[in-house]
Amino acid sequence: MTDSLNTADALPANPAAVAPETDLMSKFDALINERERLLASGVTDPYAVVMEQVKSPTEAVIKGKDTILLGTYNYMGMTFDPDVIQAGKDALDKFGSGTNGSRMLNGTFHDHMDVEQALREFYGVSGAIVFSTGYMANLGMISTLVGKGEYVILDADSHASIYDGCKQGNAEIIRFRHNSVEDLDKRLGRLPKGAGKLVVLEGVYSMLGDIAPLKEMVEVAKKHGAMVLSDEAHSMGFFGPNGRGVYEDQGLEGQVDFVVGTFSKSVGTVGGFCVSNHPKFEAIRLACRPYIFTASLPPSVVATAATSIRKLMHAHNKRAHLWENARTLHAGLKEMGFKLGTENPDSAIIAVILEDQVQGAMMWQALLEGGLYVNLARPPATPAGTFLLRCSLCAEHTAEQIQRVLGMFKAAGQAVGVIA
Repeated sequence: MTDSLNTADALPANPAAVAPETDLMSKFDALINERERLLASGVTDPYAVVMEQVKSPTEAVIKGKDTILLGTYNYMGMTFDPDVIQAGKDALDKFGSGTNGSRMLNGTFHDHMDVEQALREFYGVSGAIVFSTGYMANLGMISTLVGKGEYVILDADSHASIYDGCKQGNAEIIRFRHNSVEDLDKRLGRLPKGAGKLVVLEGVYSMLGDIAPLKEMVEVAKKHGAMVLSDEAHSMGFFGPNGRGVYEDQGLEGQVDFVVGTFSKSVGTVGGFCVSNHPKFEAIRLACRPYIFTASLPPSVVATAATSIRKLMHAHNKRAHLWENARTLHAGLKEMGFKLGTENPDSAIIAVILEDQVQGAMMWQALLEGGLYVNLARPPATPAGTFLLRCSLCAEHTAEQIQRVLGMFKAAGQAVGVIA
């Protein structure tokens, strides 16, 4: 009988290449070819931009050039707030660089408890649970809340993290047409009356920047005995009297059962969370796999988040200036003749719709060379095969910067032929 060493010696020096039908990477050939064709046209890879230096919430150095940032989700400009930065430094000195474990074991530090308390204060709720990312918050909450024999009903244009949360669980998945109250009502009406149901909505949809008719949708959900989860990732900080989100802005506090959010937008760091007034909410910690089996956030991160959240409670002037920036940019682009994702400035996201990927990439490149960074978005991230440039405004953008941005869009749009 041959021992293990001799068996290894007997293996061929140059094993045969993997057969095409068994190469697991072959399914990506079309994607690889599409990217190669785009880069062959001379366009910089729009998904591989490196920021060599970030000077402020609104300025960075890209390819050695000072560039205005209009694609960072840094809605409230908290990333360079001195108090926020100092809180992170203090926590780093006190607790070190990481936790090395999950919240259920060795991964809960003082600052994890403090940021959850800050969330309770900000939202005026009894329960708050922090996850490692906003993606994990949706993944964990949806897959844990809704199980076999129950139903999750979601908007067709929902974020990938919502879809993945549905796939992670065992519930039946029902989609309804984007922002259609009528279709939601119809689909809920077809479901068994006694079954558990969760309607998942988003306050602001991140690609076009449109907002959901939450008031009408929550009313329909409650009529059919469904609970409601609203993802307020792109509205926290500047919608509603207290900046809690679209659900607050539409007068739905006490009617939305679960609110999911993220620290990576208005809060200015990284992490995710869910808040709720449900008396049994703490049980989520004992059942949610993406919470139990994930290392917790570094204390420096949650310390910055707690400080930022408490400052956002009083950021009324910042909120007002952000909305002023949104109105000015939307009106200016619309007047130039750009096709926009929304008729009105519904949120801090303004989407410029292009004909196809080539036009989108050319426009994106022209803006970057002119000193402006925006996001180039394409399917499957965008709805209905749309190609667009996504602008996300910041409360720290000055009026002068917004005028410069409008000038850059005009020059790039005329050069590429998007506008006359």
